[in-house]
Amino acid sequence: MNVQEYFDFIVNRIHSAVFATVDSEGRPVTCAIDIMDYDENGLYFLTAKGKRFYNRLKADENIAFTAMKGEDTLSCVAVSVKGKAKEIGPDRLPDLFRKNPYMEKIYPDTRSRSALTVFQIHEGTGEWFDLSKLPIERAGFSFGGAQTIENGYFVTDKCIGCKLCYSKCPQKYIDITQKPVVIQQEHCLHCGNCFEICPVRAIERRQ
Repeated sequence: MNVQEYFDFIVNRIHSAVFATVDSEGRPVTCAIDIMDYDENGLYFLTAKGKRFYNRLKADENIAFTAMKGEDTLSCVAVSVKGKAKEIGPDRLPDLFRKNPYMEKIYPDTRSRSALTVFQIHEGTGEWFDLSKLPIERAGFSFGGAQTIENGYFVTDKCIGCKLCYSKCPQKYIDITQKPVVIQQEHCLHCGNCFEICPVRAIERRQ
């Protein structure tokens, strides 16, 4: 999948996400926010200027959110994003209301919408995690100039080929036909079992 496909899944297949921001004392605060639109420049959501969420966004542009879809854990797809959000003002409001008509029941007229403003998540990295597939599927993406950071467990040249890591891997997606063995990142749970059992500390954690 490319970035636009991830965005489309977030907006049209999931829509509601749990956002994390920090308050004036640096404590984490969460709230449920609808991701209402996307384009090549990022993701879009709105809020009212009277909300504490708005104040937190203005004080610190750094945000994170997780959006999930599924009836239970084993049918779940989760997309997590962390990045920067900036206020772009009310000009995009008519478009967001057109694409999200349920908003008219919350803010029914122009007067009631006067406090609303739009934010754009313009830079960030994300992770796709799909438990509905066997093996599980994991992938990373970035947008707006952000750099994707290598995350997970990786085998170094210290590997002696003992295969103990494979014995503890719940997904059994470590290629033991070569040395050093190779952890297949797209199916890794990031549980750390391989790291813990390696007798020569040939596995390192990167994040």
